Amino acid sequence: MQLDIWKKDNLDIRRINRKKSPKKGGSSDIDALKYLDELGVSIHTKAQPIKFAENVNEYIHRWAPYVQGFSAAFVQSKFDYYSKTYRSPSILDPFAGCGTVLVQAKLNGFKSYGTELNPLLHFIANVKLNSWGISPNYLKKIYNLLPKDKPAPAPNFLKSGKQFNKEVLPNLELLKGGIEELPSITEKQKKVKDLIKVAFSSILIDCSNLKRSPCLGYSNKKVYRTAPFDLLDQKINQIAYDLGLILSNFSDFIDTESIVYLANSMDFNHDHNFDLVITSPPYMNGMDYVMNYKIEMGWLGFAEKQEELKSIKNDMVVCDNVSKGLIRDFSSGNGKYTNEWIEEIKDDIASGIERRGNYRRMDMPNIVHKYFDDMFKVISKVYNSMSSNARFILVVGDSLIADVYVPTDLLIAKIGQDIGLHIERIEKARERRSGQVRSYKLRETIVTLYKE
Repeated sequence: MQLDIWKKDNLDIRRINRKKSPKKGGSSDIDALKYLDELGVSIHTKAQPIKFAENVNEYIHRWAPYVQGFSAAFVQSKFDYYSKTYRSPSILDPFAGCGTVLVQAKLNGFKSYGTELNPLLHFIANVKLNSWGISPNYLKKIYNLLPKDKPAPAPNFLKSGKQFNKEVLPNLELLKGGIEELPSITEKQKKVKDLIKVAFSSILIDCSNLKRSPCLGYSNKKVYRTAPFDLLDQKINQIAYDLGLILSNFSDFIDTESIVYLANSMDFNHDHNFDLVITSPPYMNGMDYVMNYKIEMGWLGFAEKQEELKSIKNDMVVCDNVSKGLIRDFSSGNGKYTNEWIEEIKDDIASGIERRGNYRRMDMPNIVHKYFDDMFKVISKVYNSMSSNARFILVVGDSLIADVYVPTDLLIAKIGQDIGLHIERIEKARERRSGQVRSYKLRETIVTLYKE
């Protein structure tokens, strides 16, 4: 009872803070003006197809859902725009995710490389990039031999009994066990097994009691009626169809070099130079980029306990769900990147938290600081591997934290300037809404940096 009262009190405090927020009805377009003036640039409005949702109908890209990514159409638009500048560019995505940039590069015959720290996303991207030589008939042949009488247990560290209905869970365990029984001695067998694993991962949320919109959570209204076997059949047929298209239309690009490294972009040194860097870094918000995919990570064996998920999260560009110890160590350490904007924003956030009297993370000023310190490390590494006249294109969203506007896109542009890049353009692709104060208008922008 006491816990319920505490939760209710905190909920009421948050509602009161939203109603009293000085940012109600505000706009990042106004709050950004002083930063734009100092940078000496302006933001141009240019709507662009950046949302990953558009990939659901794009072959190869549609093999696995990834709500935080951007669209293949956006990536292609950048390739087309710079087609006369770079005839055969080498492509990099330092936050490769499930491989949208790299897959689209390969479809154009461009060499591409990426880094990804999440082992599930690294696996999916690698399968999407390097399974092009598998014939659709061979995939279906192996899939039709899938044993369905050797169940493998659901991950014991997840709440599988709550996440899946009792009629569904045993069938998923049969599929999991059958996939584990498939041979993987030859390279061809391994690739087919990996394709089936990607297909299996893509149906898990669809046949669960969960939804991802964009954060993972339970849905009381969700009604699941289709058997997991049917969903997996549909996904395998979709992948087989796409493999047929590849063999018919993109056979010349099957062996085009496309590598995604399981590595941290903050400290990874590339052996190649790049002409175009296209990416979307984690946003400075409450999104938990690891826990959001814990179901797939657990069922595919990329994590066996919560501690492994937390360890991966602590190594990534920071979000506000990282361990408090990590932030304490950062705040007490030396050699951090900072500038006058960051220090002013930190002070304002601290004042905002004090004024509210309650906030989800009291150490939010240092979390924000660590985010930009992490991004400084990433951009520095990217800068070192960029060719002369190369472009670095970032899709970025700004933030509102404790009633303080955080111009994430402009701060990233400023970091680029500090490192030696030039701001070529900043474009507003779409308008967003703040999760804290819904009436406050945020934006999603495309920052293009240039290396002379």
